[in-house]
Amino acid sequence: MPSETSTAFAPASADAPLLSFSPFRALLAVRVAWTVGIQMLFVAIGWQMYALTHDAWALALVGLYQFFPVLLLTLPAGHAADSWPRSRIVLVCLAVHGLVAAAMAFATHRNGLTRDALLAASLLLGAARAFQMPALQALVPATVPPPLLSRAMAAVSTGSQTSVILGPALGGLLVSFGIGAVYAVAALLFLAAALLALTLKVREAQRERRGASLDALMGGLRFVWRKPVVLAAISLDLFAVLFGGATALLPIYADTILHGGPAMLGWLRAAPAMGAFAMSLWLVRHPPRRRVGVTLLASIGVFGLATVVFGISTRLWLSMLALIVTGAADMVSVVIRQTLVQLETPDEMRGRVSAVNAIFVGASNQLGEFESGSLASAVGPVGSVVLGGALTCFVALAWAWRFPQLLARQTLDV
Repeated sequence: MPSETSTAFAPASADAPLLSFSPFRALLAVRVAWTVGIQMLFVAIGWQMYALTHDAWALALVGLYQFFPVLLLTLPAGHAADSWPRSRIVLVCLAVHGLVAAAMAFATHRNGLTRDALLAASLLLGAARAFQMPALQALVPATVPPPLLSRAMAAVSTGSQTSVILGPALGGLLVSFGIGAVYAVAALLFLAAALLALTLKVREAQRERRGASLDALMGGLRFVWRKPVVLAAISLDLFAVLFGGATALLPIYADTILHGGPAMLGWLRAAPAMGAFAMSLWLVRHPPRRRVGVTLLASIGVFGLATVVFGISTRLWLSMLALIVTGAADMVSVVIRQTLVQLETPDEMRGRVSAVNAIFVGASNQLGEFESGSLASAVGPVGSVVLGGALTCFVALAWAWRFPQLLARQTLDV
């Protein structure tokens, strides 16, 4: 019977310093190091794939290959996160990330990294992320007292978004020294994250280990289906970003529309994170306290409108501004959605519910990249992005009608 994360805290006010909790400091450091590394890999893989193929369909396949493992493995991963120490799962996944990045650096040095090798690497990275994200997400409530959870979510997002700014920018800079340099530095960052994960100490509580039956694996889905607010919050991300994500097409925008190179690609990828970072700093000090349902749906609408602006822009400053706004709006959505999901879920279910959430998030990102790339093959990149942004606005309106419980939600209290 393995132990699982569960930490008891002394009573703390909602304004207590987050960094005074050592488990939270360690978790935040792990996420920052890992996110910088994975974002560097995304830049390098996208640019190298486009350099090899000059094909939007190949870029779409990268997203699809990263999504398939999430779809297939995340429910078992959620079960594992409710049965095994979550910090150990994170450690193993970081090791896999490091090995893949090191292998890519070596293959690039030997001129052996082909289109198929890039797709295989995307598949392995997707599998590691499938197991890592439910465990990593379910750890957050174990590192701070409940009154601080919404601020902790915003702080984790701040760290992640800082890394999403640094990662693409650093990746784009290192590309000028060679793609292999990007993969090598990413491997070192994953090693650093693994060493940091070894310092992550949370109190362990005994929990019964359940067999990996279909009933156990489906427990998270049943829980989400029976909780309308949780279902609405999780599914909103799937459909909004599925239609509104333009990440897969950024290499095309950087090369043929804005007439730049890998450095511009790095900045375009970093622009949403700039907006998210600024918004997350605000949310750490001023978390949403009233009319959170309306705020959530409005943020999705703003995200869609800004995506339309980016799609039609041919000016770098306007494109950057539009992407910054998408990042800020998305951060409001992320903090509200993730806090709602964690607060509405008991600890013994957090791994499996986080797994369901990871499937939806993975679908919204990787499947969204596939949708954008494949649609761009048919109607062009501009038509793909503009249509996707318009559909995102429609999703916000549709969810306001379909889930009145979410629209009426006033606070983030249980």
